[in-house]
Amino acid sequence: MSRDGQPLMPCHPARARELLGRGRAVIARRVPFVIRLKDRTGAASDVDGVQLRIDPGSKGTGLVLTDEKKESGEQGALVTVRRGLFSIELQHRGDQIRACMQGRAGYRRRRRSANRRYRAPRSRNRAQPIGWLPPPVRHRVDTTLSLAARLSRFAPVTEVHVERVAFDLHQQGHSPGDVRTRLQARWNSTCAYCDAAGVRLNVEHIEPRSRGGSDRLSNLVLACVPCNQAKGSRSVEDFLAHRPERLATVLQQIERLGDAAAMNAVSPRLTEAVSVLGRPVRGWSGRLTEKTRGLSGLAKTHTLDALSVGHLDHAYGDRIVRFAGQVLVAKATGRGSYARTTPDRYGFPRLYRSRVKQHFGYVTGDLVHAVVPSGKCAGTWTGRVSVRARGQHSIATPAGRINVFHGHLRLLQRSDGYAYGTRVEPVRQRL
Repeated sequence: MSRDGQPLMPCHPARARELLGRGRAVIARRVPFVIRLKDRTGAASDVDGVQLRIDPGSKGTGLVLTDEKKESGEQGALVTVRRGLFSIELQHRGDQIRACMQGRAGYRRRRRSANRRYRAPRSRNRAQPIGWLPPPVRHRVDTTLSLAARLSRFAPVTEVHVERVAFDLHQQGHSPGDVRTRLQARWNSTCAYCDAAGVRLNVEHIEPRSRGGSDRLSNLVLACVPCNQAKGSRSVEDFLAHRPERLATVLQQIERLGDAAAMNAVSPRLTEAVSVLGRPVRGWSGRLTEKTRGLSGLAKTHTLDALSVGHLDHAYGDRIVRFAGQVLVAKATGRGSYARTTPDRYGFPRLYRSRVKQHFGYVTGDLVHAVVPSGKCAGTWTGRVSVRARGQHSIATPAGRINVFHGHLRLLQRSDGYAYGTRVEPVRQRL
């Protein structure tokens, strides 16, 4: 960044170390690593601009900063070359949010049946506002937009490219024949529970309707008559408890189609959300991304998919010439819980939490630097802190957790709801 806070072009890590060593720059942010120049303004800098490319996913999302330049090809024609400058893999926590909501509902049901005054449950006739999304799905849009906005503050993003995907899912309203045809193709006209073929097959609900199961295709399988009658209204986990491999195969269908349904809801909302950044937004098909990645010889990851988002005419020599070898992994962790009690495994209150989350100037999740002068944990440590009210905080380090007195800590960066790490990008073919 410039002296007046304007984003400049990304630089190589060696160049950043040189600028810091000469005293020409200071550290503006630790993760992602941002430096601010002390002797250059934005008006006096030559900034070409970069592109932000996003590959949304159900479990994770890839965000990559790229630049494209025109170069002379083999026959003298101008070709487009794309370089990956910086990559982030965002790991969502939609499953954790769903589990927390189910736990909260269980606590409320217990309070109604406990030894206390009865309170009737709330009615289900409340209308949802326009554009409402379930919290686990909305989380994917919000976290992706949050990181995209952060990258736009630190880098001169001139345009945003988003992959838009649409999965063909069966919803309610299709004819029974269409349902059976789809299930026969999915299960190869065999029983999903015992692989029986050439027998009469019934349409079976994985989660029984008596237990709240729906009629969506993700909750339907084909089952022979003996398996259908043996299962009855039992849960699939109980019915296939003695066959864990078969249970995993059946549950995988629910997860796969559930992820596809979530992506159908996320994709158009994400395109609308990133438009608030004030940059031109372009949507591209997933088939084009897959084709570009295959012709470029890249492995299958969210970040390399994001690098491949957008049009490249390989017939005229357009190509991807570089990708970031190290990927910043940002795992969404949230900002704590609103519950004041910690339950045991049976749901009963075990202990009460403090109303105050900040103790001695630190909050759980802050990035800190610790210098321990003596003791078994003597040394210099850097990591995320977990605070305690008595002041003996805990730090997560590569060697494990250590306990450090709060007076030995120095704050590096406030908690922002993410846990950061790095990984190496797999190489399938040299670019």
